[in-house]
Amino acid sequence: MTAYTIGLGCDRGTSLATVRSAVEVALALANAAPEQVVAVASITLKMDEAALLALAQEHDWPLHFFPPEQLAAVAVPNPSETVRRYTGTPSVSEAAALLAAGPGTSMAALVVEKYKHRGEDGRNATVSIARKNI
Repeated sequence: MTAYTIGLGCDRGTSLATVRSAVEVALALANAAPEQVVAVASITLKMDEAALLALAQEHDWPLHFFPPEQLAAVAVPNPSETVRRYTGTPSVSEAAALLAAGPGTSMAALVVEKYKHRGEDGRNATVSIARKNI
């Protein structure tokens, strides 16, 4: 069975429903099941983001947080200057998914690039999924 890692980014205060919905759509795009997810990751700025913590707990997924400098060092297909301005890195979800997949994982491992979802709460969540090196 193929294993996947999920990288997550979101607006501050995004609801669990919005994050959950974004992840469900991204998993469907990857043709992957929640049981295949071995880790979820984001930026250290989101260590207290309730929706991310709740989603990881809901699925019993290990949750990792990376500092902006580490995320910024990862080559990604969709860097954003807006994201860099707010977080100090041009990528949160894509870089976090790749870092969680293991050292040296290339962007070719991304099976879902930067999927953006706007929830009913008006907040945005971004999800990327990488194939994990096993």
